Amino acid sequence: MDMGRTTAAQTTVETATGTTWRLRIRMDDSPGTLARITIRLADLGCNILGLQVMPVPGGVLDELVVRPAPGLGRAELVEAIAAEGCECAGVTDADVRELVEPATAALAAAGRAVDDPAKLADVLRDVLAADMVTLVPSNEANPARTEGGHRRVFPVGPEGALVARRSWAPFVQLEIARAQAMLGLLAAVRANLAGPSVVTCTDGAMVVLRPGRPADTDAVFALHTRCSTDTLFHRYHTGLRTVPRRWLHRLLMPPRGLSLLAIAGREVVALGQLIPSANGGPAEVSLLVADDWQRKGLGTALLGRLAELGAAAGHRELVAVCLPGQDAVRRAVLRAGLHAPEPDAKEGVLRIEIPAG
Repeated sequence: MDMGRTTAAQTTVETATGTTWRLRIRMDDSPGTLARITIRLADLGCNILGLQVMPVPGGVLDELVVRPAPGLGRAELVEAIAAEGCECAGVTDADVRELVEPATAALAAAGRAVDDPAKLADVLRDVLAADMVTLVPSNEANPARTEGGHRRVFPVGPEGALVARRSWAPFVQLEIARAQAMLGLLAAVRANLAGPSVVTCTDGAMVVLRPGRPADTDAVFALHTRCSTDTLFHRYHTGLRTVPRRWLHRLLMPPRGLSLLAIAGREVVALGQLIPSANGGPAEVSLLVADDWQRKGLGTALLGRLAELGAAAGHRELVAVCLPGQDAVRRAVLRAGLHAPEPDAKEGVLRIEIPAG
């Protein structure tokens, strides 16, 4: 627990030494109430740096950022607020750098999460002024357990949820709505990223990249029939002559992952996959490009797009299984602007680093 935060019920006297505090004051929504509080704070030598009014059932919750007078204790401040007929719902340390209009701060936070999805939990913690935010599997989130308003669950996909906790004050609906709006915006960004895009091959042919879906099974089966046994061997590492139809749905809709198709006219000419690890390790990528579409930059385009989708899902590293002496995937990785050290000869694994931002 963050020892710099305290609730109004705590009576330990803490002196201010050039610090800044964030106060949550519950009061009646009636004329003059806020004026009485500000006058009392002025009498105590507090300098008010920021104010936000949040509607709550039965009144309002005013959040003030103040710089207290030297020697003023939190308990004394709480008692002064109570003497004006109001309730101090929480006091915590603040940072003057946080004094940004809330909507602007939320948009800036969303921008940071777009640039680096792996920091989503940290961004949500900042938006909510929470003690901690953790990512847990959906079946462990238990949204019914609210802990008196000090705990809130935010689903972020079919596989997980962010759990926010705050000891110094309960979450209020305005804050929850703001956080949900930010998460909704980020989900829309990810969905738009996963939408179709057009790439131009080195021979001038234009190809559409889009996510695979169950209706593509026949087209993906046809892709495999147009691939040579050598191409299939490099993809599946076995003497496969054609793909069993029972594999097609799993190729298009891999568990926890996604597929990416390259479409030329009505034909699927390449297939890529991104499959997150079940144990939290790097996600795995794989490619299959029809023989007559190889060496045209299509593998590079697929890998680049899969890396973008992986980064949007919070991955910073991908892996690809390569046979000894097979360097086509690594060449495509480097052409895509990614970094990949030489593959481990024993493991046969190529590690692909996704640059931040």
